[in-house]
Amino acid sequence: MNRQRGLSSLGLVLLLLILGSMTLTGLGLELDAFTHSVASESLTLQRQTALQSALEWGRVQQWQAGAPLECRQAPQGQVCLRQLDKGRVVLIAQAGDTLLWRIGEQQKEQVRFSPHGWSDFCPLKEKTLCQIP
Repeated sequence: MNRQRGLSSLGLVLLLLILGSMTLTGLGLELDAFTHSVASESLTLQRQTALQSALEWGRVQQWQAGAPLECRQAPQGQVCLRQLDKGRVVLIAQAGDTLLWRIGEQQKEQVRFSPHGWSDFCPLKEKTLCQIP
């Protein structure tokens, strides 16, 4: 009878070890997925910050009056100012495959941008005007 109790105790310990290792394996997989998600989000935030920085860099540049399209290489990406009709302009910043836009107006030799900030979608009806060549 004592022998049977020892065998059932050993079986219970083995069962606990198996359940514990399965739980730890599942938690490890979940941690790996969470780590990948956090790394991906961090990279996205870094790219978005660089893009916003490039757009702000372009906003404070002195652009040529009347040039239909003028592009410059910012430290964080490429920035272009496109002249539209009626003195309107659009500032386009590109880093990688992501774009940001900001609408403004040409006033004499100076460009004044909208105080409402940037847009992460094309603010124009004609989508080709929102692209950098």
